[in-house]
Amino acid sequence: MSSERILILGANGQIGTVLTEALRNKFGNESVISTDLHPSKLTSGPHEILNVLDKSGLEAMVNKHRITQIYHLAAILSARGEQDPQNTWKINMEGLMNVLTVSVEQKISKLFYPSTIAIYGHSTPKQNTPQEASFIPATVYGISKIAGEHWCNYFYNRYKLDVRSLRYPGVISWQSDPGGGTTDYAVEIFHAALKEKKYCCFLEADTRLPMIHMDDCIRATLELMDAPAELIHIHTSYNLASMSFTPAEIAAEIKKHIPEFEISYKPDFRQAIAASWSESIDDSVARRDWNWRPKFDLASLTEDMLHNLKIKLNH
Repeated sequence: MSSERILILGANGQIGTVLTEALRNKFGNESVISTDLHPSKLTSGPHEILNVLDKSGLEAMVNKHRITQIYHLAAILSARGEQDPQNTWKINMEGLMNVLTVSVEQKISKLFYPSTIAIYGHSTPKQNTPQEASFIPATVYGISKIAGEHWCNYFYNRYKLDVRSLRYPGVISWQSDPGGGTTDYAVEIFHAALKEKKYCCFLEADTRLPMIHMDDCIRATLELMDAPAELIHIHTSYNLASMSFTPAEIAAEIKKHIPEFEISYKPDFRQAIAASWSESIDDSVARRDWNWRPKFDLASLTEDMLHNLKIKLNH
């Protein structure tokens, strides 16, 4: 049994469900407490209902379970967030402030806060986006996340809170469903390819975006949190990269496995969001500081997604 006691906020999301299982495999089932607004999507392990806006409830949860680390995943994402900007800001920002404050007051040893490529905007270099650049986000989700990065940095500098963060690209997973983001097409397309042999994409064919396989995403998160504190030099959020591709390119890769697959395009409001983001990312600082290296490329990602989704759908 590990001495670490871990609290996951927003554990039912696309990343949360997979990260919860990974942390339980690492630290033990009973050492990782998942929380969400709804009952757990997983079949085992301790789970509690918690609203991240309830600061006193969060304090009580930390005390009850003697929590030492927090993974704060509760947020409203880019596409869904544009449907109710004020509520998105409230949940994303007030939730983070509650977590930061409780972490300092309860002497939490480590806090993880996910950021996103949604912080990038039209002023950000689209090719090999550097660690530091002009970030003027186009969505309230992106605005909340860049503000959150600066609050994390502030709490590190003022209170020495060991808060660590990654700017996640679009996450592609067979284990869990997408959570309302602009990169969701890259998960939906695999389901459609296996079920209907066709897919209508909500982005244009040549829209290039940074993506990452869920396995690499989870591994990067655990490696960052495991890194010695003296190696962590970024206390806003680290750029994280793996691969970049367009809908046309991923469709072509799928056709190598399913020759009859066809893709069509009907761009919606998410096209404007995607157009404001970067096409590729320079993550050399993460590679330098804690030796980050992705394992998946587009070909291996496509093969893995089709293989595992086929098994999942057949069950």
